[in-house]
Amino acid sequence: MRATTNLTSQCEKARHCEMEQRVNIKFCFKLGRTATETHEMLVKVDAVSKKCVFEWFKRFRVGKEDVKDEPRSGRPPTSTTPDNIERVRRMFRMIDGCL
Repeated sequence: MRATTNLTSQCEKARHCEMEQRVNIKFCFKLGRTATETHEMLVKVDAVSKKCVFEWFKRFRVGKEDVKDEPRSGRPPTSTTPDNIERVRRMFRMIDGCL
């Protein structure tokens, strides 16, 4: 049970960091910095890819204001869904019961 709680916590922290990076990118964009300048600043503090910075600059340049991902069709990019988290928790409970 503790392992799944840690996994959930780590995923939430990763999502928060990702969102924080996007807000920082948007802030630099609004200040008139270039994507290259922004990447150089952010990479000193956090490991954000150059591709990511350029992609978000492109989105802001065409008027996107929100830093959240757009909904996509198809398979989700991550398997961390509430349903899968519950499945893993049940699996750990079963393992704990067998030991």
